[in-house]
Amino acid sequence: MRLDDILRIVIKLLLPFILLFALYVQFHGDFGPGGGFQAGVIAAGMVILYALVFGVRAAKRVVPQSMTAAMVPLGVLIYASAGLPALFMGRNYLDYGVLARDPAFGHEIGIFMIEAGVLVTVSGTMTVIFYAFADRGR
Repeated sequence: MRLDDILRIVIKLLLPFILLFALYVQFHGDFGPGGGFQAGVIAAGMVILYALVFGVRAAKRVVPQSMTAAMVPLGVLIYASAGLPALFMGRNYLDYGVLARDPAFGHEIGIFMIEAGVLVTVSGTMTVIFYAFADRGR
């Protein structure tokens, strides 16, 4: 077995754990360090690691460039839509208290929506930038 094969096997085994850690950082962001930005960078790092080991063409088959380009505005849309229910109810934009009967729970939902939008935007942006630099030499 070549060393390259060992690296590929180890990376394939690590990728699900990297994604799991990104989700942990996303969901743990309310209680400690972490959140959408950090989770987005970890998720994009997972795609970049895959591209470095298996090639950019293989990474684009798994995570297409059109999907990453769509993730950037989608994350902004998720972020912006977190404040719309409050506007429709005559309250201030991003007043999360209207998202649930209990205002404290509404704040949790609102913050989660914001962090989810940041995760999607950051991971999409980082991957798009990597793809742009990787294609530059070709």
